[in-house]
Amino acid sequence: MSESAQRNSRKTIIGQVTSRSGDKSIKVTYDYKVRHPLYQKEVKRKTVVHVHDEKNEAGVGDRVLIMETRPLSKLKRFRVVEVVQKAPVIG
Repeated sequence: MSESAQRNSRKTIIGQVTSRSGDKSIKVTYDYKVRHPLYQKEVKRKTVVHVHDEKNEAGVGDRVLIMETRPLSKLKRFRVVEVVQKAPVIG
C-alpha cells in the first residue's frame, strides 16, 4: 500500500484553534453532538486536542483541518494539514 493511501485513511477533523502553547504547538477544539442515553436529547460536547503546527501558520480563532498521526510528544497525536479559514482581524 502506498504512503498516500495510508495517510488518506487517517482520521481528519475540522476544529477551531483555541490557544498557541509554545513553538509549533496549538490546541484545537472541535464540537460534536451526542444523543443522551436516557432523555434522547442531543447534547453538545467538545474535545480539546494538542496539535503539531510545523510552520506556525495557525493563529487563535482560525479554523484548521487536522489529521491523526504518530505520537509526536506526550500529548500531541494530530498535525495541521491546512488552515481552512483565518480568524477575522479586529482593529
